[in-house]
Amino acid sequence: METKAKVSSNPHVRARVTTSMIMLAVILALMPATIYGIYHFGMHALMLILVTIASAVASEFLFELICHKKSTIGDFSAVVTGLLLALNLPPSAPWWIGVIGGFFAIVVVKQLFGGLGQNFMNPALGARCFLVLSFTRIMTDFHTDTFTGATPLAALKAGEHPDIYQMVMGNTPGCIGETSMIALVAGACFLIMLGVIDLRIPGTYIATLVIFLLLFSGRGFDYEYIAGNLAGGGLMIGAFFMATDYVTRPITKRGQYLFGILLGLLTGIFRVFGSGAEGVSYAIILGNLCVPLIEKISWPKPFGRGGERT
Repeated sequence: METKAKVSSNPHVRARVTTSMIMLAVILALMPATIYGIYHFGMHALMLILVTIASAVASEFLFELICHKKSTIGDFSAVVTGLLLALNLPPSAPWWIGVIGGFFAIVVVKQLFGGLGQNFMNPALGARCFLVLSFTRIMTDFHTDTFTGATPLAALKAGEHPDIYQMVMGNTPGCIGETSMIALVAGACFLIMLGVIDLRIPGTYIATLVIFLLLFSGRGFDYEYIAGNLAGGGLMIGAFFMATDYVTRPITKRGQYLFGILLGLLTGIFRVFGSGAEGVSYAIILGNLCVPLIEKISWPKPFGRGGERT
């Protein structure tokens, strides 16, 4: 009996998981932090989230339409980018901040470099850093009708001792989606159980930061200081939802460990020695830029080629 074999390039065994399925899982995992942020900060936070997501999706649709490219809004990556960016915005930010941020994330950081899979840094964090540099006063104003004090990280840096329990639960000032540590960890556990992410990068990231704080913060084993740095700011959303981005993280296992160590060191340097209290966004952006080098030094040698050329 005649049989026909199909010859094609590798990979020959493909997973059934699609990009849209992964993105939907990330959206579901972010729902606890999103819902809490809306409950915590009110309807303006909801409006800001919706506007930012709409801006990201519309930017992707219009850019691909103008450039005569196949539409990719159905993979939900633009929704994830808009949602992550919105969760990293102050709850009192005006709506147009979300519009500008969504446009910058999709068009400048993502599409101009080839679209999904080609961007050299996390689009949401790239847009956030752009907004911080361009609209510093707005992006660092966390005052709302409910909260008027400094953020927990700013209080820690000033030598104060914020309530750790309130930080874990999320009853503090901050960005829309970063305040509730318990909501973010719950979403991260969901992704880990589904196999979407693992603990190589976030685990190494967090452990390295803790070691850095113990050695260089000048506070020794200060439980409140270390716990406050873990629960406050964008560490949890950055470690579990942004540093693990498939496109901008290293591919190799050893490279992922090195990537996590680098992020922990950079975040520690920014938080301990920097003028500001935060540092996660810039740490991940700089880490993304170092990924090609990390992959170069961590890529395994081909079988049978262990020696150096002479």
